[in-house]
Amino acid sequence: MTDATTSPVPTATDARLAFVGTGSMNESILAGVLASGKDPGTVVATVRRPARAEELRSRFGITVHATGEDDAANTSAVEGADVVVLGVKPVGIEAMAREIAPALAPDTVVVSVAAAVTNAMIEAALPAGQPVVRVMPNTPSRVQRGVLAVSPGTSVTDAQTALVEGVLAGSGLVVTVPEEQQDAVSAISGSGPAYVFYLAEAMTEAGVALGLDRDLAARLAEETVSGAGELMRTSDDDAATLRRKVTSPKGTTEQAIATFDREGLRDIVAHGTANAAARAAEITEELSGS
Repeated sequence: MTDATTSPVPTATDARLAFVGTGSMNESILAGVLASGKDPGTVVATVRRPARAEELRSRFGITVHATGEDDAANTSAVEGADVVVLGVKPVGIEAMAREIAPALAPDTVVVSVAAAVTNAMIEAALPAGQPVVRVMPNTPSRVQRGVLAVSPGTSVTDAQTALVEGVLAGSGLVVTVPEEQQDAVSAISGSGPAYVFYLAEAMTEAGVALGLDRDLAARLAEETVSGAGELMRTSDDDAATLRRKVTSPKGTTEQAIATFDREGLRDIVAHGTANAAARAAEITEELSGS
């Protein structure tokens, strides 16, 4: 990361944003950004299908271009942008970077939200010195409760990093991490919402097995997971302390926790997240060799 830039860096409020490839993740970030009060007139997005473009226009009130009806949609979108957020899949992100490169201003910050794609990969596809920031978000960004881990590239100034953090702050908690920790972040917070949803699924099925109506079991599981998360977020106690407070000696909760421990739940979580991080590293290797 460098310390100076050639021109003033705008504030997050004033910055012009371009979301290139507005799939599920980019839409989640976009929704959080706009929900935080960002002027829709400062935001443009691109998608493939015209019908999808109309859907996003109606939902968010922003300008949306469809590559299916305009081959120059992506380059048009990034012209004049202060921050460009690339939301295409990892296998296509380097090609997308090369496509938009001629239309980028030298100080435009290019943000990649693609898992397993390094800053170096994006930098190699762009003009020398183009600022690049790698971000690992997660889907709760859609409701302004996401986690977004930021790793600046080699040509990014402190002011540009602050700009990206300010833009993303509307979507949730923003943390800065060394790039070598991104695979671990991906395994914990990037994939983490799916783990929580999986737990809610399991709790629902358990409730049905105990005789509850499926709709009621699902509501109980969903609200319990949501409420416990909010309690953990707002409490001064850590997760272990909160668990102990609700686990009475010789009570029902203690019986369940003892069963989870006996069945190796902690090891299962550790192995699952380790495999997720390892897969991220494998994808990076695959992309590097392609």
